[in-house]
Amino acid sequence: MVSTLRIPRLVVAAPSSGSGKTTVATGLMAAFTGRGLTVSPHKAGPDYIDPGYHALATGRPGRNLDACLCGTGLLGPLFAHGAAGADLAVVEGVMGLYDGAAGQGELASTAQLAKALRAPVVLVVDGSSQSRSVAALVHGFASWDPEVRIGGVILNKVGSDRHEELLRDALDEAGVDVLGVLRRTPQAATPSRHLGLVPVAEREPDAVAAVAAMAEQIRAGCDLDALWALARSAPPLTEAPWDPAGALAGAGTPPPTGPRPVVAVAGGAAFTFSYAEHAELLTAAGAEVVPFDPLRDERLPESTGALVIGGGFPEVYAPELSANAPLRAEVAALAAAGAPVAAECAGLLYLARELDGAPMCGVLDAAARMTERLTLGYRDAVAVGDSVLAPAGTRVSGHEFHRTRLEPGAGADPAWGVVRPGPPRTEGFVQGGVHASYLHVHWAALPSAAARLVARAVRPGAAR
Repeated sequence: MVSTLRIPRLVVAAPSSGSGKTTVATGLMAAFTGRGLTVSPHKAGPDYIDPGYHALATGRPGRNLDACLCGTGLLGPLFAHGAAGADLAVVEGVMGLYDGAAGQGELASTAQLAKALRAPVVLVVDGSSQSRSVAALVHGFASWDPEVRIGGVILNKVGSDRHEELLRDALDEAGVDVLGVLRRTPQAATPSRHLGLVPVAEREPDAVAAVAAMAEQIRAGCDLDALWALARSAPPLTEAPWDPAGALAGAGTPPPTGPRPVVAVAGGAAFTFSYAEHAELLTAAGAEVVPFDPLRDERLPESTGALVIGGGFPEVYAPELSANAPLRAEVAALAAAGAPVAAECAGLLYLARELDGAPMCGVLDAAARMTERLTLGYRDAVAVGDSVLAPAGTRVSGHEFHRTRLEPGAGADPAWGVVRPGPPRTEGFVQGGVHASYLHVHWAALPSAAARLVARAVRPGAAR
């Protein structure tokens, strides 16, 4: 059913990475939540870490909006689904405002998303090391694409009152509203490592303090009333909100019948990468979704009939994961029995024989190790053969993001044939009910994956 969505919304963007988008977006989410508003948090692109901070700031799931992984046609419906019942939506952009998938124009850029959502953009500008030049910079971003509405600027890393005065004068001359000024401060800093910020699940007490500091910084330096008025100026959206049951029906999946199988989903500090829509699709397909923590739980959830192990940082916790031998044995036994197991990136490493010399589950005869090389980017791929997630020939857009190397990189029955970018290659493993790959795929674009996994899951009372 198509409905008119009247939700105030803002897109937080920047000229480049490192300008302070995460601080501003998360701080705005927390500050408006502190005012008693229900805030819906969103993140452009495939980032899994920032949404964890967004969820902490708002008390709602952080949701990704990615035109490359899901297609441009799902941007509005997924936004409408996530923002249902909210008073305000804040969308954190990715990289620079006009940066998107390499070599594919505006695809997956913050600008494309802002246009799809008809949302005003708040441009976060690093004011350090410049004064009057800030006007030329902002003018260029505001005039590059007339369909992108720059509603104002938040100046970050401003050094002094005099520095602020110079920046404000320049932007006033350019006719651009200054909606906030943030001084240089370490209070809201969040630690990073080899793949970006440290996830919330690994540092929750410190993360709570960091989010509180971001909120205070925003309250002290930004005109929240002006930002609220800007958000309310966004026109209504006419969208059919994405619905997991409807998505399954649209994929030709019959409604679930019979007992609900338990699908165990790995979580905890080592496996923090997931999309909220995956669990919603599994539930709509008839599963009982039960989380577990491979760092702490020595048993899989009772009656587990299928397993989903997403991305994360197993390399950071390899000794602890290895030490949990009882759970590793249960995972191996479940896979050997033919139960469906879907593993992405970190999950792939966990199923391997070893990771940096530490024994893992041994489901796959492969060894993984950390390297200095970052593998990053969108991939177009096709299913090489039938698997628990997709029939042969299924085409997907996925994303790789890791610093590990697996030997061998593909099994006798690979998961995917990567067709772009670069020369064609195969990667991943299909082995019995196991589908393991480096490729992250958003199931909103492939809802049948959830249905196929649940259909193969062992149901309560059935012999495995």
